[in-house]
Amino acid sequence: MPAQNTNNLLMIRPVAFALNAETATDNHYQQQVEGLSEASAQQQAVKEFDAFVEKLRDARVHVTVINDTVEPHTPDSIFPNNWVSFHETGMVVLYPMCAESRRLERRDDILETLKSEGFKIKETLDYSGSEDDGFFLEGTGSLVLDRENLIAYACLSQRTSDLLLRDWGKQLGYEVISFRSFQSVDGKLLPIYHTNVMMSVGQEIAILCAESIMDDTERNAVIAALQRTGKEIVYITSEQKSRFAGNMLQVINDQGERILVMSTQAFESLTPDQIATIEKTNHILHSSLKTIETLGGGSARCMMAEVFLPKE
Repeated sequence: MPAQNTNNLLMIRPVAFALNAETATDNHYQQQVEGLSEASAQQQAVKEFDAFVEKLRDARVHVTVINDTVEPHTPDSIFPNNWVSFHETGMVVLYPMCAESRRLERRDDILETLKSEGFKIKETLDYSGSEDDGFFLEGTGSLVLDRENLIAYACLSQRTSDLLLRDWGKQLGYEVISFRSFQSVDGKLLPIYHTNVMMSVGQEIAILCAESIMDDTERNAVIAALQRTGKEIVYITSEQKSRFAGNMLQVINDQGERILVMSTQAFESLTPDQIATIEKTNHILHSSLKTIETLGGGSARCMMAEVFLPKE
């Protein structure tokens, strides 16, 4: 049975972090900060990034940090989980990105660095060519994986193609549970751009903004799948989701202890009862990511690419 969690994370340290206007068209969590220069945004993002990595390492989680490159300009490189995923079979999957600026984040040298650390890459499944046909699937932003039970949860959007989703499931042997999830923006209901904004799946626990799934049949199917695989569901509200309470990731440290990682904003949105439920099976690790969340529209989970590759 595949492991649900890993002790190995890949994270990209930014060199030119900024609000990406191209991705802001459907990522409604991105907000400009008046009076904040690009230099200051980068400085604050690096400070938040370094503090976050330090907390993970202090918790005895292994983090491979790769520095971003100045050229080409990739303002969202801090979110590597969208362009790559790593699997226990030795497979690496490369994903087609909706925003042209984000396609530049794919770097062969990052894979070479992982090889130099002893990770084995046996095969690569490359979907990036689908960008030319207008089909996208953005990694573990689009896919929330129950690796242990081989289930992929995915809310459909322009960044999550149903066609690619079905092929991905066939190639990797996953059951796919797809649905539509919505958020209110200026009085309009619009698709949520990434699944990992509204749900997270761990070994014994799941975080779910069920109210964002408007269709009763689709909502019940998601809940039923989580329940039949033994997950205790922590239901979050749309307001908590807007504070990135769905954007969490369960990892393990080198002693096998489960840790649910989130931003401080997400943690502070939780109720005492929700925290108590999480802490029955997890330690909680949170770090302030305010600048990254505001300008980038992503949070803790988006910053961590899990490395499940076997080691030499």
